[in-house]
Amino acid sequence: MSKKLLLINPINQRRKGLLRDKHAIYPPLALGILAALTPDDWEISLIDENFDDFVYRDADLVAFTSFTSTVNRAYELAAVYRSNGVPTVIGGIHASMMPEEAVQYVDSVVINEAESVWKDVIRDVETGSLKKTYKGEWLSLEGLPEPRRDLFHPDYVFGSIQTGRGCPMKCDFCSVHTFNGNKFRQRPVDEVLDEFEKIPQQRIFIVDDNLIGYSRSSFDRAKSIFRGLIDRNIKKDWFCQASINVADDDELLQLAAESGCRLILLGIESEKASSLVQMNKSLNAKRGSESYASVFDALHKHGIGVLGTFIMGLEDDDERDLIHRAEYIMASGVDAIQTTLMTPLPGTALFNRLHHEGRLLYSNFPEDWSRYHFGELVHQPKKMSHEAMIQCIQQQFVRMYDPKALKRRMMQSLKNTRNPVTATWAYASNLQYRNIFFEEDERITLEDLFKGVK
Repeated sequence: MSKKLLLINPINQRRKGLLRDKHAIYPPLALGILAALTPDDWEISLIDENFDDFVYRDADLVAFTSFTSTVNRAYELAAVYRSNGVPTVIGGIHASMMPEEAVQYVDSVVINEAESVWKDVIRDVETGSLKKTYKGEWLSLEGLPEPRRDLFHPDYVFGSIQTGRGCPMKCDFCSVHTFNGNKFRQRPVDEVLDEFEKIPQQRIFIVDDNLIGYSRSSFDRAKSIFRGLIDRNIKKDWFCQASINVADDDELLQLAAESGCRLILLGIESEKASSLVQMNKSLNAKRGSESYASVFDALHKHGIGVLGTFIMGLEDDDERDLIHRAEYIMASGVDAIQTTLMTPLPGTALFNRLHHEGRLLYSNFPEDWSRYHFGELVHQPKKMSHEAMIQCIQQQFVRMYDPKALKRRMMQSLKNTRNPVTATWAYASNLQYRNIFFEEDERITLEDLFKGVK
């Protein structure tokens, strides 16, 4: 008889009603890759709590991946299987940053990337010798298996793909360089294009933390991907993440637009120079916030929208800073705004500092991890009371995500980009963020918005 592997993608039960939204989420690529690496004599199934309520299924091994905000749910479900004698294993960025914690709640923890050790995990389960921890290596991404997309729920509006890993930057609030390394590792272009072509969705998110990179060779490699999409006539709309240096190469932006790029997420974070320095946002700090407008204009020239990320509640924020940031955002040329609260995640310099200073207000771990979802102020500010900062931030969110303001922003995006698809994408993104912040009952779906938009 074949053995059964059950993969589980948990969601944060504290925010279940807010984040369980198929129009704002993406398939769990990591679980799909593990499935592809599992021997053929294993029967594999996936419970994705973004869509399905948990119902107990028989299994010989249960594997989880989770973020910090969802790890409690993973631990909860692991306890169900452990009580029935079923071995459990967890991986992902939180478990990799906190393995000593995770190993108390599951039978085994995979630290760092799992591809190099997954065959060992499977072998040890088969022989009854599962180890407490496995430490993955940063391998070349050449020959990375395509995820088992047949396991993903068919109702995901966006497909997703990863073309590279790692980041040379060391932003204060980020642990990507710890988890994936500080050097770019990139998949061969042809392998990326082959997978891109097979993704069933029309709209795709390229999940790389920075698709474009920083060197001339990384720019050229991105151009090769875009040219490949054009030459193969792969007509899909997509968006990605990059740094503000993406505007340095006009040819790159032209090729991106021709290949289907509609939005680029740019980590703006703040317009305040001292904040950029403090969070070690080195490229933004070096160029200065006065350069942002020209970056936005460069993308707009090619019909590409800007999804700008901003952080409220930074270390040196006071009431004037919060109000000014909101005013800057509303007056900027950003098409879609992702505004989150500063959240110290384990494995970051920010977390270590606030923990050392005793400024984490919720530190009953692991229970309090469910609060670390970027929408809750979990630390004591330096220049304001906790209550005053929450109140001020909420007031700014009401202003920024006012429905009339979002409609005006969409019309401005249409004027700037001359691209109705881009303007629609941006408006849809803004509505999703509003839904999350304000718990809207009536949601306009992406499918509704895209009807009739070619």
